[in-house]
Amino acid sequence: MSAQSSTDDLQESGGVVDASLPWQVFICRACGLLYDEAKGDEDSGLAPGTRFVDIPDDWACPLCGVTKADFEPYIAECPVRQSRRSAVGAFQSTVSRHNNGTVIVGAGRAGWQMAQALRESDPDTPITLVTACSGDMYDKPLLSVAFARGITLEKMLREQGLQAAIRLNINLMAFTQALRVLPASRQLRTSRGTLRYKNLVLAHGALPRELQQFPASLCWRINHLQTYKKFRDALGVLPQRIAVIGAGLIGSELANDLALAGHHITLLDIASRPLASCLSHAQSTELVEAWSNLQINFIGGVRVSGLRQLPGTADASSPIQVTTECQKCLLVDHVVLAAGLETPSRLADSAGLVWNNGVDVNATTLATSVEGIYALGDCIAINGEVSRYIEPISRQARTVAAHILGLAAKPYKQIRVPLRIKTSSLPFTV
Repeated sequence: MSAQSSTDDLQESGGVVDASLPWQVFICRACGLLYDEAKGDEDSGLAPGTRFVDIPDDWACPLCGVTKADFEPYIAECPVRQSRRSAVGAFQSTVSRHNNGTVIVGAGRAGWQMAQALRESDPDTPITLVTACSGDMYDKPLLSVAFARGITLEKMLREQGLQAAIRLNINLMAFTQALRVLPASRQLRTSRGTLRYKNLVLAHGALPRELQQFPASLCWRINHLQTYKKFRDALGVLPQRIAVIGAGLIGSELANDLALAGHHITLLDIASRPLASCLSHAQSTELVEAWSNLQINFIGGVRVSGLRQLPGTADASSPIQVTTECQKCLLVDHVVLAAGLETPSRLADSAGLVWNNGVDVNATTLATSVEGIYALGDCIAINGEVSRYIEPISRQARTVAAHILGLAAKPYKQIRVPLRIKTSSLPFTV
């Protein structure tokens, strides 16, 4: 919808819009979501043409849940010297295996926020980002609400990894595995050679928990865009029978979203009610009642003991049999495992980092137990507690960047922020 059509619609509906002022765009400092006054925000009930100043102060970011106060005017250009924006290759010529400056492992939100924070404070410091994937930028929380919001796979991509690398003037090593850290010589061994670093930042996130009864060949673990694309392709256009194992935040959101797309969902959990760790008993009951209009069958208090693929028929693919410890069986076309995350420990172990339910970091500096190595995002634990949410990441990145660059650093502080549960049939903020 264009800005002019937005204005016309509001005028016809009786709204008053000052079209003489240009539309402004505001960005969430926590997650990077853009609020365009011309477009509004349908998910929050804000009509096109709603000026940012007119939004209630208790409005929450529809992606990460922070408040209006955490938004600021959006400036499209990154403060990098114009003469050095032309190509990654121009920057790579100044970087060698012996001078990679700060090396970041991981190209999720934490990795890119880290690169952004460093570049905003220093346009010249060498930055190398190592990632096992393409490094494309997207908002992971959208994977569990794409159907409800009508988001196509193409629209999920915010920026290609190569484009982001050019914009930030960094060396992107895509499709590269980080294998081992050698802290004594400040080296990172990768599948494309060994890199020397001045500072190393671990931002490799967490992975779906590996459980023996869920072989990878028989179930989907949706933790990044590439897997989600394959899952969407596998679903095709006809309704499918899908078992979602785990009724926590991601499992409940995915079940809700897939049901809205017309699929038949069985949601299983060892707890007796969905979102038991987040919602009260009354709220869980309300959610199950809201699901009564969708094809969602919640089965609580069960533990899955195994999966088995059965022979297919001439006109159908092979179904998967899901068996519980109490001998219940159901046949489905797909199984989605949403049983929580765990942090891979390989790099931390190789570097000799202290481990405490994740990479143990200083509560205020986010430094690890080894000099020159920092960590942020989903892979860290502070006093043994993980905080796998979007809001803290940008603050963590600014703190780490200040320490790396020798600037005055605002100590990082853990704060409690609203958790938005995006089950669109009945959303919650807790």
